[in-house]
Amino acid sequence: MGLFLAVAATFLFSLKSIFIKLLYQAGLNADAVLVWRMLIALPFYLLVGIYLARTQRDTLRQLPWKKIILLGFWGYYLASLLDLFSLEYISAQLERLGLFTYPFMIAILGSLFFSQKFTLRIGLSLLISYGGLVIVMWQESLLTGNRVLWGTLLVLGSALSYSVYVLLSQKYIIRFGSLLFTTLAMIGSSVFVIIHGWVFQGIELPAYDPLTIFWLVMLAVFSTVLPSYMMTHAIHLIGSTRTAIAGMLGPIMTLYLAVILLGEPFTLYLFAGMLLVISGVALQIKHKA
Repeated sequence: MGLFLAVAATFLFSLKSIFIKLLYQAGLNADAVLVWRMLIALPFYLLVGIYLARTQRDTLRQLPWKKIILLGFWGYYLASLLDLFSLEYISAQLERLGLFTYPFMIAILGSLFFSQKFTLRIGLSLLISYGGLVIVMWQESLLTGNRVLWGTLLVLGSALSYSVYVLLSQKYIIRFGSLLFTTLAMIGSSVFVIIHGWVFQGIELPAYDPLTIFWLVMLAVFSTVLPSYMMTHAIHLIGSTRTAIAGMLGPIMTLYLAVILLGEPFTLYLFAGMLLVISGVALQIKHKA
């Protein structure tokens, strides 16, 4: 069951980039997608929050609310915002590979601020993965001529923001449980998203066509709410290392879906770069295990 949940969550997360690209084709921008994604997802998290409030009242009194809300800002608001903006400049394939390198950022931040050991093996795996990312970035810049470097920097910024969230949230997840912490962090991040929407989008309800609404619901429910809980429960059942190994299927799934559904180009250089990124991350995961 744990392996099934990990693979299913990876597949649903892989669809995220596809849904966002389809929404961009429908005329939405990054601000609109960010706001409507969380507004649609928020009621589901509130329902889970209400249930947890009834069953874990004593735990709720002990929560460091301000810190959890701040972590929601890093992990689900800022990281999502940078990720959405990156997809305005780069392909879904490059975006997924960029996000996939966040374990290295965790290792670097951990060595700088949390006294975690940075080994030669971690450094080697980092060079392999980011070498592959450079190959994919170079190939995409030749094919599209868009602002690929800027888009790549945005997605790496997103991965960095998420890495900060992962490092700082570990002690709270251990203490209060992943289900409660994830729910509250998502609710907290929605506060920042609502403020963002009020500032940049206004309060008018746009008249979206039914297909656009359908993609928004799919993004919010099937690529946000469901996989967030499925991945959390998978980690509970089989551990973070095995879950991370299942997550290595993510770039492959996104690449296939991007080529089939979005018509993005697929080249040998892209394939070689993807293999290098995945190999580097696999080496890092093996080291952690």
